Amino acid sequence: MRKVYWIMAMLLAAGITLTGCATTGDLEKVQQREEQINAKADQALQKAEDANAAAAKAAEAAARAEQAARAAEEKAAKAEEEKAAMAEKAAKDEERAKKADVVFEKSMRK
Repeated sequence: MRKVYWIMAMLLAAGITLTGCATTGDLEKVQQREEQINAKADQALQKAEDANAAAAKAAEAAARAEQAARAAEEKAAKAEEEKAAMAEKAAKDEERAKKADVVFEKSMRK
């Protein structure tokens, strides 16, 4: 009877030790999964860095566009001021010409 218990204990111990361990194939599968996860994480990181770079370029382009718009507005305002000054000068010149005509006519009447 002791032999039977001894054999049963040995079989039970062997069964527990053999089924509790991971096989090489299981370890390889786990390593493959880890590599796939790492590859996906690297891809996600690369995409995030690319998106950040694109956002920085877009912000830089927007700043340049705003600066160009401000410069164009300043040039337009300056052109308007010059136009107004030229119109004022033309009005003064016309008034002087009228006065000169009046003086000329008066001198011709005499």
